[in-house]
Amino acid sequence: MAEQRDFDKLWDYNDPAGTEAKFRELLPKAEKGKDTGYYIELLTQLARTQSLQRKFDEAHEILDKAMKQLKPEHIVPRIRFMLERGRTYNSSKVYDKARELFLAAYMQADKYEEDNLAIDAVHMLGIVDKDEESLKWNELAIQMAEDTEDEKAKGWLGALYNNTGWTYHDMGEYDKALELFERNVVWHTERKSGMQLYIAKWSVARCLRSLGRTEEALKMQMDLRGKESEMYSCEDGYNSEEIAECLHALDRAEEAKPYFKRAYEQLSKDSWVMENDKEKLERLKTLGG
Repeated sequence: MAEQRDFDKLWDYNDPAGTEAKFRELLPKAEKGKDTGYYIELLTQLARTQSLQRKFDEAHEILDKAMKQLKPEHIVPRIRFMLERGRTYNSSKVYDKARELFLAAYMQADKYEEDNLAIDAVHMLGIVDKDEESLKWNELAIQMAEDTEDEKAKGWLGALYNNTGWTYHDMGEYDKALELFERNVVWHTERKSGMQLYIAKWSVARCLRSLGRTEEALKMQMDLRGKESEMYSCEDGYNSEEIAECLHALDRAEEAKPYFKRAYEQLSKDSWVMENDKEKLERLKTLGG
């Protein structure tokens, strides 16, 4: 196994711009240093900060720079390069190129027993593929994460429970989705995961609404609201949206209105929602009066 750098301590996926600033501080020294592998890996992570800010051209430019530095002995840097080039393509909806890169990253990581990166690649294949193919990859990733002796690689389980649960949910298999979402709550509760624990609980409540257990779903969403001491402020658009949808389904339209309005105010500021779910925003705006 080649050495892996631990960039996780610097990453804040909710603040890619802030993370970018941290990585840029490291660049001058890394560029002048003798450890080319570290420099390449740093560039791949910097590119990821650009991709998360939807600056895809900038991300590709940085990855082009990293690619020029790659040599045969750069095992982990090459895998990271393929992962981040693939993620950039995936985020910009160039799915065929993304899939090709994720598959290549998986094969390389598996060959060199880089369990953490192998699971990362398989989990990305589960995202780029759909339905049964997605399930195949996600179930493989869960098995890999449960079987590995690499503690860092085991850390993928929360994300995998979540992603596989949503794949089942999208296929209309709500009971199977709920089972995984509930496992995810247990997993994050044991680790006191803050925001991720909130998302896990929100997902359970969302699935309960899909199962027609609307009163339970509403109670869970209301319980999540505003518990800053437990995790973080839950006054967010998705929570407001779910409360509104539950109330609407229970024929409590007037009570739902302020929540629809709140959801629209917040989610209309989200660039991903603006680009990918305009129908949702129109619905929220209309029902919020």
